[in-house]
Amino acid sequence: MFLTFFTELRVAGVPVSLNEYLTLIEALEAGLASYSTEEFYFLSRAALVKDERNLDRFDRVFGNVFKGLEHNPGSLLAEIPEEWLRKLAEKHLTDEEKRLIKALGGLDKILEELRKRLEEQKGRHQGGSKWVGTAGTSPFAAYGYNPAGVRIGQDKNRNNSAVKVWDRRDFKDLDDTVELGTRNIKIALRRLRKFAREGAADELDLDGTIHSTARQGWLDVKLVPERRNTVKVLIFFDVGGSMDPHVKICEELFSAARTQFKHMEYFYFHNCIYESVWKNNRRRTDERIDTWKVLHTYSHDYKVIIVGDASMSPFELTHAGGSVEHWNEEPGVSWLSRIAAAYPKTVWINPSAEKYWSYSPSIGLVSRAFGNRMFPLTLGGLDRAMRDLTR
Repeated sequence: MFLTFFTELRVAGVPVSLNEYLTLIEALEAGLASYSTEEFYFLSRAALVKDERNLDRFDRVFGNVFKGLEHNPGSLLAEIPEEWLRKLAEKHLTDEEKRLIKALGGLDKILEELRKRLEEQKGRHQGGSKWVGTAGTSPFAAYGYNPAGVRIGQDKNRNNSAVKVWDRRDFKDLDDTVELGTRNIKIALRRLRKFAREGAADELDLDGTIHSTARQGWLDVKLVPERRNTVKVLIFFDVGGSMDPHVKICEELFSAARTQFKHMEYFYFHNCIYESVWKNNRRRTDERIDTWKVLHTYSHDYKVIIVGDASMSPFELTHAGGSVEHWNEEPGVSWLSRIAAAYPKTVWINPSAEKYWSYSPSIGLVSRAFGNRMFPLTLGGLDRAMRDLTR
């Protein structure tokens, strides 16, 4: 199995050498990983991966070779016994049953009711309509149905109806070396390039050399600075949740942008940009970057591209405390407005199909925050976005 793991890593493009493989075997023989899957995961990753850009490929191969032994992403942030939240059954309701379920109404009221029920509840509950549990119609549960509830501890989305999600999420960095599915993404991004000759004169000026040699009568080599793209770009990528189906196209965009723009900085966020962003998804809880610092570090002549589906509960944009993972002191739309004011050249690129945008109120709110400069992540949409940034 270990040999299969080694060969699959090489097939996936992770540059693993025989020496690194033997080092891993020696470490296992020394008992460094004992019988823990989690310890083996971290030990093999440390021994075999030299570049953090290959971590995502490593994880995919690890999950494929050691099926059923994936790393546990961690516990919930809510202080709720884990055994209450186990998925025992998924309850499927008819359309008529769903119509009978009433929303509590308002984020503040929902959170206040959740606080009361956590204080009153004494045990695990399943299949009901009131307590925190599983497979029921309670507004505070997992693997059930309620059109306006708080989802707690459920693995992935099911009905897209929760007004707030109480979970810990594990995200992965985008792979900037992914092989592009189409060269047209690069061509669309080229509209944003602005060339100038800067720096040391280290490139042959052929026309100047010919002209000077003919005039002087002897070889007179002329050099000029290299012609470089001087456009400065900031890119923010939404990751996790409803963005999971769009990972491939976002990686292609990320990879193309890295090759087209010399002056490019990128950051990650989830759903909406709040008071902090991050550059490493694995260390995002420990290495947050203050959004105010970003606004004050990068000058206002940067072009800003935000990539995300903008699909979330409207409360995340309009209310304090509406965020998925933390208590945001200010509504998300306040931060979006600050970014739009700081960077006049800002566009939002949406990977979801444009024909569905009208079904999500949050997409309209985000679009209006940026003066309706939202474009689909298609070749035509990218072309229009780049034209907008160059005006």
